[in-house]
Amino acid sequence: MCLAVPGRVLDIEERDGTRMATVDFGGVVKEVCLEYLPDLQVGEYAIVHVGFALQRLDEESARQTLELFAELGLLQEEFGDPWETAAAEAAGSEPVEEVRNK
Repeated sequence: MCLAVPGRVLDIEERDGTRMATVDFGGVVKEVCLEYLPDLQVGEYAIVHVGFALQRLDEESARQTLELFAELGLLQEEFGDPWETAAAEAAGSEPVEEVRNK
């Protein structure tokens, strides 16, 4: 499943003419393209889908959504190791490992 996940912008830089950010998704840090939100600033939150920041989001909404996703196991599904998840599902158990940075 591919989710649109809220994340907080940690830093911004331009790479090869493209505005990119390092974004924290509740402990998982990924690189994100900011071309659709060129005025997004460090410290702000955005909804990100397939590596693109699509919409600005207020901090409270972002935190609530991340908490809900974590409770439902959706962060593990989205950012976890797919091999580990498949093995756990085949064995009929939950993945043992926490979501880790990739």
